[in-house]
Amino acid sequence: MEFMGYRRSNGSVGTRNYVGVLATVVCANETAASIADKVDGAVSFTHQQGCCQTPVDVDRVTNTLIGLGRNPNLAAVLLVSLGCESTNVARVAEEIRASGKRVETIVVQPTGGYFRTVAEGALLVQDMVMEASQVQRTPCTAADLVLGLKCGSSDTTSGLGPNPALGFATDLTVGHGGSVVLGEVTEFIGAEHILARHAKDEAMGQKIVDLVARMEARAMSAGCDIRGGQPTGGNIKGGLTTIEEKSLGAIAKAGTAPIQAVYEYGEQPTVKGLVVMDSPGREPELLTGLASAGCNVICFTTGLGAPQGFPFVPVIKITGNERTQERLRDHIDLSVSGVIDGTETLPQAGQRIFDEMLRVANGKGTKAELSGYTRAMDIYMIGPVI
Repeated sequence: MEFMGYRRSNGSVGTRNYVGVLATVVCANETAASIADKVDGAVSFTHQQGCCQTPVDVDRVTNTLIGLGRNPNLAAVLLVSLGCESTNVARVAEEIRASGKRVETIVVQPTGGYFRTVAEGALLVQDMVMEASQVQRTPCTAADLVLGLKCGSSDTTSGLGPNPALGFATDLTVGHGGSVVLGEVTEFIGAEHILARHAKDEAMGQKIVDLVARMEARAMSAGCDIRGGQPTGGNIKGGLTTIEEKSLGAIAKAGTAPIQAVYEYGEQPTVKGLVVMDSPGREPELLTGLASAGCNVICFTTGLGAPQGFPFVPVIKITGNERTQERLRDHIDLSVSGVIDGTETLPQAGQRIFDEMLRVANGKGTKAELSGYTRAMDIYMIGPVI
């Protein structure tokens, strides 16, 4: 089970070879996006954070940007700073550079504003892309995959077809020595005791239960419980009736492999196999967390159809709803509707998903990449804007 990937100096493997232009604060978003737009081979990451936040969230922004910069799908990184943000830009640069990558920083205020910064930044990025273009793909195996799992805009077909089929692909990835990251803690609620049984031991299972309790307490601190926000209006429209029903379908993506570890949001796993990452269910924050955790490919199941990709990690969209495949063919990469109508088994569908993962890892473009539907990203915060 091989693909041709980009082997980085620290041993990680990229399925893409971009130069990342990362805004270190919301105020630098337009500048970062404009710089990346000027140079083929560069992509930007923008978000709404980085200033006027509690220290715990300032640390989270800093750590998430470090994780994003270290993602193996980036060959080099330009950090775009305003100059007065709370984000620890120097530490972000230092820790990304420690992974063996070239890192440059450009700061809007001392550079002289938007236009000068875009011009100077584009010249830097052009040089970085030229360097990155000399990196060649080399043979890699499925053990080099770091797969992120996501489901969104779920309906009644999600838990019957694409989610359990993805669970088979998860088991294949782990069986070949790869890593898999399961997030969306809000979609464990009501089924956390079942997921906890998949943990390698009782202590790890308790960590999963504790994550759910923490998520529920966060919702209650706002003076309400989580019902009404989960299931979403779209989930209800798609036929899901309770959060437990949604969760039972969502956790099927994890397959049957033992859960080896539980990590905080965006934290990069230090073990192989299946792991859990604290994160919400919403796409912008969850996809960012998976990328920060080092995922080099993401599989995203959907019922009614969710369009989001990610700037530098390919996102494979999978549905089990034949109508969604027909209506949203510009977003859906793979249909497993045969599981629903009985023409395909779950193991067969799971094998097709796994094969598609290898093709995408080898360079095949996803619908989100081809359409450019990759920009609406954010970082998961704990406290308020202050």
